[in-house]
Amino acid sequence: MVFMGDRATLLETGRFVQRRVHRSDSVMNAAFGVAAAENSETTEATETTEIIGTTETAETVGCAATVESTESAESTRGAGSAGAIEAAENPETPESPETRESPESAESEARHRRAADAGDTTSMSVLGALLLRRGDLDGAESYLRAATADGDRAAANNLGVLLHQRGYTDDAAGWWRIAAVAGSAAAAHALGRHYRERGDEPGAEYWLRQSAEQGHALGAYALADLLEHRSDVGAERWLRAAAEQGHREAAYRLARMLDRDTADDPHDAFGRPGLGPAPGPGPGAGAAGRPGAAARVRSDDGPMAGPATGRVGEAEQWYRQAAARGHRRAALHLGAILEQRGEPKEAGRWYLISAKAGEARAACALGFLLRDAGDEESAAVWWLRAAQDGDGNAANALGALHAARGEQQTAERWYRAAMDAGDVNGAYNLGLLCAAQDRTPQAEQWYRRAAYAGHREAANALAVLLLQAGDATGAEPWFSKAAEAGSVDAAFNLGILYAGRDEDRTALVWYERAAAAGHTEAALQVGMALLHHGEEQAAERHLRCAAGGGSAEAAFRLAGVLDSRQPPPGPPALGEPMPEKTECEEWYERAAEQGHRRAQVRVGMLAAARGDVDSAARWYREAAESGSRNGAFNLGLLLAREGSEREAALWWSRAANDGHGRAALRLALLAARRGELTEGQRWCARAVELGPAEVAERAARLREALHQELTA
Repeated sequence: MVFMGDRATLLETGRFVQRRVHRSDSVMNAAFGVAAAENSETTEATETTEIIGTTETAETVGCAATVESTESAESTRGAGSAGAIEAAENPETPESPETRESPESAESEARHRRAADAGDTTSMSVLGALLLRRGDLDGAESYLRAATADGDRAAANNLGVLLHQRGYTDDAAGWWRIAAVAGSAAAAHALGRHYRERGDEPGAEYWLRQSAEQGHALGAYALADLLEHRSDVGAERWLRAAAEQGHREAAYRLARMLDRDTADDPHDAFGRPGLGPAPGPGPGAGAAGRPGAAARVRSDDGPMAGPATGRVGEAEQWYRQAAARGHRRAALHLGAILEQRGEPKEAGRWYLISAKAGEARAACALGFLLRDAGDEESAAVWWLRAAQDGDGNAANALGALHAARGEQQTAERWYRAAMDAGDVNGAYNLGLLCAAQDRTPQAEQWYRRAAYAGHREAANALAVLLLQAGDATGAEPWFSKAAEAGSVDAAFNLGILYAGRDEDRTALVWYERAAAAGHTEAALQVGMALLHHGEEQAAERHLRCAAGGGSAEAAFRLAGVLDSRQPPPGPPALGEPMPEKTECEEWYERAAEQGHRRAQVRVGMLAAARGDVDSAARWYREAAESGSRNGAFNLGLLLAREGSEREAALWWSRAANDGHGRAALRLALLAARRGELTEGQRWCARAVELGPAEVAERAARLREALHQELTA
């Protein structure tokens, strides 16, 4: 049994799935777990606080006193930590940021204190901001109130910040309004957030727009968040404005918005994205394929990889900007894009940065990258780290790793951990593990649990078990539920179920549905049904799909369709080159190379018709050794023409014993020529028994002649 991760949906039964599905921090604790549909992105509460300094806006001197996190509180759901501390306005250079005088230095503080005590408004404002940043609210308040009384706008804003920290939100809003009316972008931003917390969205939009239009990055971000919450298309403009000023959360959310606009969500299970391969052995096992990163599933915060063109290329640029500023989820998404683009080394670097910052999903993704590079031990280290942080997908990966080593108990423990982390694949994988150990009741139990949780392939696996137990009635609704949720195997299995009831029309509907999703065997069934109804052109299209997907039977039947359209080739004239192989012969050869016995015989016949005796003998022999009666008979004919009658007789004997009438007749003729009349009569009787009619007639005449010879 092979255990693999499913960074693409597999169509083969009996594989363990470790989905690389990502989750939003606000929705679930297990990274890469079963994802919900794409919703508005929540901001990241665990990121390092981003201090907005004077580069964000001309009026901002810092926000240490009201630490305004662009990763958490910055989502503007409330007015907490709303106001940025503003610098005092310099009478000579209005809006001048206080960083020009470096208030951090003791000398500067002492100078401002002397000036403030002497009644200088600007110094009172600056000193109040400095004390506020330090947390000295009592010391700051007196200076800020004094500066405010003299009409200092920055002091009014900062007094609002101080009062907000003390819990006097209404008083704080009053001072923010005064500062905002005077033109303070920071105060307008704080006031807008205050109104939003109160549920007054029109008031919030008005003030946030005032702040944003003055070029305030936090105001632009808060306005974008408000508009996005209302699904307003104007959100992108303001996210872009904030991102262009270096706001990392805005850059990240802008990238997510661009991602959502360029790809639809793949849904795998009863309306939930991201469930993996088909269940343990049963009808409808499809072709195997190696999972890759291309079909990666997204949750509302899962990596989405795509071509680096257009808006997706722009999304990558914003991910890169946010990641460079320390945004761990942006680094995760950037790694996913780079991995899909075939740059594993660069992808691994960003995964590592994100993982070291505490992103469990990145640790899991890094583990898959290392596994693909052949470093299974290092992969296990990162999976372990991610699993211990609650990543269900990493726990599934560890389970598969131990199952592949035959450590079934350890594998089961990790699958249970995945299940406990909220990853429904854990229950599915437990079912697969039990099925591999012939613990059918336990397998059914786990499949049923996963199926009820919405796992489409678990529903298919459960239906297979029920069908194998003879409960077709119980299997059908689970097949239907899985098929309706998008399980290709379940759709194919429904086709088999209906075909077994002679409901061919309904069976064809499900075969066509599975074939449209790329199921090779379903395409073959559709092609054969169309051939039966005389629709050769449509049949050819489906047969080509199935043959291209690796079906030997489809390749053989496609070759037969093409073969019927052309006259059989005759032997080349003396001195003429051997004719080129036709397309039908190439398809016969493809099927033959996959071990299709009838195709091997046909390839041998075409080679013999071209005069290529060596190739003909090789294909006849392969078919004969695989149990083909026709291959053994034709090989005998070829050997007899080459003068090897003794070896030919051996192959004819094998064919005749397997029920080939013409081979029995040949053996009778050979015995008659050798004078072995009794042996000849025995083979004649066998040929009469096996037929066909013309062979039986000839064998009867020969047997009569041999009888007369014996009784003469």
